Amino acid sequence: MQQAEDFRAESQALATLLEDLPEADLHRETLFKGWTIDHVLGHLHLFNVAAETSLQGAVAFGAFIGPVVKEMQAGKSILECQFPWLDRLSGRALFEAWRAGAESCADAFATADPKARVKWVGPDMSALSSITARQMETWAHGQEVFDLLGVERVEQDRIRNIAHLGVSTYGWTFINRKEAVPEPAPYVELTGPSGAIWTWNEAQADNCLRGSAVEFAQVVTQVRNIADTSLGTTGPTATRWMEIAQCFAGPAETPPVKGQRHKA
Repeated sequence: MQQAEDFRAESQALATLLEDLPEADLHRETLFKGWTIDHVLGHLHLFNVAAETSLQGAVAFGAFIGPVVKEMQAGKSILECQFPWLDRLSGRALFEAWRAGAESCADAFATADPKARVKWVGPDMSALSSITARQMETWAHGQEVFDLLGVERVEQDRIRNIAHLGVSTYGWTFINRKEAVPEPAPYVELTGPSGAIWTWNEAQADNCLRGSAVEFAQVVTQVRNIADTSLGTTGPTATRWMEIAQCFAGPAETPPVKGQRHKA
């Protein structure tokens, strides 16, 4: 699957940023809920291994994720749930484990059947959706690391995978907040890093969204408020969507307020 290679490239981009970073800097806090870079790597590592394990079947995945789910059900945060599994792995050792794990996960999905159904913490999904979600999460959590270090990420057209996920979860955004899903879904026209134009849904002059694919991905992954982007929306449906957009699973989350997430 090409998406497996896109996930690999996304992981490598983050690894390149961090490979020469001093150990102490891995424990600096980002603008995301006070998570450190170390916390980010631990989170990505846990769920990369979980995704790879899901390819081995329901029994293997259940055995792996069971203790994590038990921690969640006990009321612990998603961050706290990773600590028992990491077993004090942190710093440079965690970085190396995450990097190796990402390569292993990419290798496993590269030869998987894209249509194969795999178990997850939420609903089952296809292997294709699973590895796309890994790219999305790596890119989104990577954003807080690039922001903290004051580095502008060099984006590539693989961002289209994340944009597609953002469009595909239009209905989920509203359902997750127990709101009626407005129909029809807005027309979406985005410009990729290469200048390529990508479109989704039927053209509608009075219900549409246009702009940068990267900025759209930033909004649907909630790493930026739409007010901090140049995205343009027309009509109440597109406007409401961008106010609450959420392309990731889990309880409804409130997007950052204007100016809350930014490059140092």
